Amino acid sequence: MTQKFHLSFIFNFTPDDWQGPFGTGGYPWDGRFYTEVAQDLERACFDYVIIEDKLMVPEAYGGSSERALRQGIVAPKHDPVPLAAAMGLATSHLGIVATLSTMAYPPFITARLSSTMDSMLGGRFGWNIVTSAENLAAQNFGLEELPTRDARYAAADEYVEVVRQLFASWDADAVVLDREKGIYADHTKVRPIHFKGEHFSVRGPLNTVPSPQHRPAFIQAGASPRGRRFAARNADSVIAIANGVSGMKQFRDDVRKHAEAAGRDPDEVKVLFCVTPTVGETEQEARDKYERTVSSPQFIHDILAETSALTEIDFAQFDLDKPLPYRLETNGEQGSLDQLQQWGSGKTLRELVIDGAGGLVSSLELIGTPDQVAEKMGAAMEEVGGDGFMLTTPVLRLNRRWIADITDGLIPALQRRGLTRSAYTPGNTLRQNLAEF
Repeated sequence: MTQKFHLSFIFNFTPDDWQGPFGTGGYPWDGRFYTEVAQDLERACFDYVIIEDKLMVPEAYGGSSERALRQGIVAPKHDPVPLAAAMGLATSHLGIVATLSTMAYPPFITARLSSTMDSMLGGRFGWNIVTSAENLAAQNFGLEELPTRDARYAAADEYVEVVRQLFASWDADAVVLDREKGIYADHTKVRPIHFKGEHFSVRGPLNTVPSPQHRPAFIQAGASPRGRRFAARNADSVIAIANGVSGMKQFRDDVRKHAEAAGRDPDEVKVLFCVTPTVGETEQEARDKYERTVSSPQFIHDILAETSALTEIDFAQFDLDKPLPYRLETNGEQGSLDQLQQWGSGKTLRELVIDGAGGLVSSLELIGTPDQVAEKMGAAMEEVGGDGFMLTTPVLRLNRRWIADITDGLIPALQRRGLTRSAYTPGNTLRQNLAEF
C-alpha cells in the first residue's frame, strides 16, 4: 500500500511577485491575496501553511538597506498573526502557523496569543518557533548583539518549557459552565506555575481557556546539530533543507535518533523537506521556465540579498564570477549559509546561486511535468522513509501562476498516486492531521 506523505507551504507577508504579471502588483497588505492562497492550499489538502517572519530591515547587502528595500527582499514585512487570523477564518481545515520569536515575545504573550488563535481557528493553529538570528533584530529589542547560537537555544529550551507549563495551567475540563450553580470555571483546576529559571520568571496561570488542541502544534527548523536536538525535543513538525535524497535520509534519521533520546516516539516528529517544484505541460517547458528564472540578474541579486539578510554577511563584496575566497561563518542561519556556499566545490558565487537556485532545487531537484515531479517526490519519500515536503517559491515571492501550477497541476498528480491526502478527516486538529500517517 502506498504510504502518504504530508505537505506544507511557507511564505512571507511581504510584497508578492510585484514585478511580474501574475501577482498583486506589490501591494498585498490587506491580506486578501494571501487569504485566497490559503483557500487554494486547502482545496489541495495541504496540512499547514507557515507565515515566516523577520524583525528588522536588513542592511547587510551592500552595507545599507537600499538593495533590500529596492528589491522588496525581507522588507517590508508585516506582522504574521493578523494575517494568520484572516487566513484561518477564511478556511476550515488548513493548519495556519505563525512565526513568533523567542527573543521578541515574552513566553506569557506567546502562550496567550497561541491559545487565543487556536480557539479562534478550531484547533488549527501552530507556532513556528524561532530564536531570531540577526543582530539588527536584537537591536530592536534592547540588545546590542545576539547571544551565541548555543545560548539562544538554551534560552529557547527554557522558553518552550514555560509555554508548555502555561498551557497546562488549566486542566482540560476546567471550564464547567454550570448554569445552575453559577460556576463558569472550576478554580481548583486552574493554578499558577511559579516558574523561575535562568532566563524567565513567570507566575501564571494563563488567562485563556484551554483551546481545542490545548497545546497548538509546534513547528521548528533547526539545521545545526544544536538546532536539530531542540527540534527533535519539541517539534511536531521539523522543516529541513538537505542535499539530495541521501542527505534527506541522513537528516531525518538524525532527528528521529534525537527524538528517541529525548524520550519521544520518533513517529511523532514529521520532518518536511523544502522544495520548489518547477512544472510545465512538457519537461522542456518546465526546464525553459527554470532556466529563465535562474539566469536572470535580478534573481541572482535577490538570492544574495536574502542570504545576506539571513546571515548578516555582505555578499555584494564578493566577485560573482570567482569562488568564495574563504569559508564563511555566521552567528545567524549557518545552515542556510552552508547550503549556499558548498565550500570546497570550486564553483563561482554565480554558479553557487544557480546551483542552489535559492530554493528552486533545495533538497531535491523537481523540474518536469506534474506527473514526472510527482513520481520523483514519491520515490524520494519511499527511500527517505517519510514524512513529506514543504513547498516554497524562489525568495518566498508568490504569484498566482505558480500557485495554480502546484494546486491544479502537481497536487492532482500526487493524489492520483495516493501519495497525499485528497480529503481532510472531519474534525481533525492540525496535530491530529500530522499524526494521521
